[in-house]
Amino acid sequence: MTSQIAPHSWLPEPKLLFHPERTGDTELHPLRGLLRYGPYSSNLVPGPIRVATIAPAGDGQKLYAFMRELNDPHSVTERADYLQPWPGFSQVFQVKMTGAEKSCHLELPAELERMFEISSTPHIVLADALIRAVQQLEARRDAFDVIFIYVPSRWAAGYVGAQEEDFDLHDHLKAFAAARRVPIQLVREDRALSYPHRASVMWRIGLALYAKAGGVPWKLAETDRETAHIGISYAVRPTSSERARFVTCCSQVFDADGAGLEFVAYDANEVEVQRDNPFLSRAEMFRVMSRSVDLYRRRHAGQSPRRVIVHKSTEFKGEEIAGCMEALHLCEAVDLVQVVADAAWRGIRIDRPKQGAKGQPAGYPVARGSLVGLSERECLLWMHGDVRGISDRGSYFQGGRSTPRPIRLVRHAGHGSWHETAVSALALSKMNWNNDNLYDPLPVTMSYAQVLARVIKRMSNLGTSPYQFRFFM
Repeated sequence: MTSQIAPHSWLPEPKLLFHPERTGDTELHPLRGLLRYGPYSSNLVPGPIRVATIAPAGDGQKLYAFMRELNDPHSVTERADYLQPWPGFSQVFQVKMTGAEKSCHLELPAELERMFEISSTPHIVLADALIRAVQQLEARRDAFDVIFIYVPSRWAAGYVGAQEEDFDLHDHLKAFAAARRVPIQLVREDRALSYPHRASVMWRIGLALYAKAGGVPWKLAETDRETAHIGISYAVRPTSSERARFVTCCSQVFDADGAGLEFVAYDANEVEVQRDNPFLSRAEMFRVMSRSVDLYRRRHAGQSPRRVIVHKSTEFKGEEIAGCMEALHLCEAVDLVQVVADAAWRGIRIDRPKQGAKGQPAGYPVARGSLVGLSERECLLWMHGDVRGISDRGSYFQGGRSTPRPIRLVRHAGHGSWHETAVSALALSKMNWNNDNLYDPLPVTMSYAQVLARVIKRMSNLGTSPYQFRFFM
């Protein structure tokens, strides 16, 4: 028995594409690409993007001022090795952003403040008031594209419920609005209005606003057009809920370029629980996969994908594997991959030794994209680590601290090398349009699944139609 592991390989940083026809409009850096080329869907998003508002009594002007600030330039005051200057919303996204008509700007009743302060359940008081305001705006749905909701710091007691309650104000409002296909953006005072680094705020809110209005900031540049990526996760309702405890919160379906942001959700009837993890029966998994591949066919003139890569955070049981294979029998290749975020492994980077000397620990962490095969079924992939070509200093390490840990990929079905599976996971880590980072620590199939799991379990009626993820961002 040997203690050695397989030699590692390195996958280059995936490029992003910023134009549907000009294939040379590519960049490693998402923000730099937007400034250089504009968004992928430039001239396809009807302008102006109209923003409706909900604010506390007397605070409407604060929200209007913030909206005006989105159109102003801001210099970089943090993350100088990555962040780009903000030139203004219309300069970045090549479409104007403006306030909706007067009837789409609401201030909450003044008595809400007193009711909030004296209530033993301030989160319920606050949530009910905001939901009534969203309902009021829903009647004017044709007059706006996105709702901004101002949440001041003095409402902090209403952000979450009591310890025994499963309540989160953000997720509660998202669930209500998403069920009605109304995109909302919470604008918190502490994270948006009073945060001192304005360029950071503008990039984050600007990207979210553009995507929620139906825009596509970027896609992946180097893809197999006949591959579909599917992410599966489960939401668990509180035991006090009268409805089914488990929900298959998604199968979310992504095109090869990472931009097919649709998913299906429904209550699962045949669920086995092992160590608090739900597993589907063969029939339930067949149902999930069949509806998922139908989403792909609907966008590709009835054609099935040649290859399907399915991600989930728990292992694939035999019944689940059988259900997947039955539903995806028309596909040439099917990879069922467990994505384990909390791997126990660590790695350090050793500089190449000079002749006759030992290697020395490097001044930078392991390179992002480093791949180590553990066996035919398992590999380690460093999603977090050193990246070249981003910073003028030569090396860029997102966050700038800690030793990056890899994710562990476990293949429960599929054949061949780890290269394609790892390349797709690394690329999908750059497809989260809801933040301004270079990448996420997980592929978007998993990071979006976490968001959906929190929100879906709070929806009273899941329905049968597919959802667009932009309503849940």
